[in-house]
Amino acid sequence: MDAQTAVDLGRQALWMSLLIGAPVLLVGLLVGLIVGLLQALTQVQEQTVAFVPKLAAMIITLGLALPWLIQQMVQYSQELIGGIAGRL
Repeated sequence: MDAQTAVDLGRQALWMSLLIGAPVLLVGLLVGLIVGLLQALTQVQEQTVAFVPKLAAMIITLGLALPWLIQQMVQYSQELIGGIAGRL
């Protein structure tokens, strides 16, 4: 394995981890922004008010996106394992 192949494998792994984590993180970001704005408007500064909606939204998003996430991970794993013989 040469250096370029190792760099390509690392780049693909980073891209896949970003692709898999992005939906849940983006929903958490958006819900946190909305809840933070509502807290600022109402002057309610309780930590659980911000935590519970973010947690619930992230769990719902994970449940809805899980089939797609698993498909992406399986596809990446198949390509990675299938390419081992050609890269050695």
